[in-house]
Amino acid sequence: MKLTITNISTINATAKQILALFPDVRIFALQGDMGAGKTTLIKALCKEIGVADAMSSPTYAIVNHYQGKNTVYHIDLYRLKDIKEAFSIGIEEYLNSGNYCFIEWPEIIEPLLPKSTVTIKILVNNDDSRELAIEKI
Repeated sequence: MKLTITNISTINATAKQILALFPDVRIFALQGDMGAGKTTLIKALCKEIGVADAMSSPTYAIVNHYQGKNTVYHIDLYRLKDIKEAFSIGIEEYLNSGNYCFIEWPEIIEPLLPKSTVTIKILVNNDDSRELAIEKI
């Protein structure tokens, strides 16, 4: 499935649409180049599921935990060198928690992602709009 975000003002509607399409999914793996908008989309997804906390990219913390109507883990694996480091942060516990997990740079843990994971690949167009290629593993 493909969705387009024409500008930042439409991102909340797109997040709402994604969550409506996958109401039972808790793990979302976001891929895209640096600056493609992974963190921005995750913020919109979190807002739609009731997270009121101030949110930031967990690039240095690796995992940010948010509480709202639902528990949310925002995971950024950019700095990890291999799957062993993912195990050392407890990635399996997050993935098996039953809580929302929004994962940036998920490639390093692809073998661990459950079959119910939704992948969202973000491509930046020349006009700065974003194409989202969305599929359930």
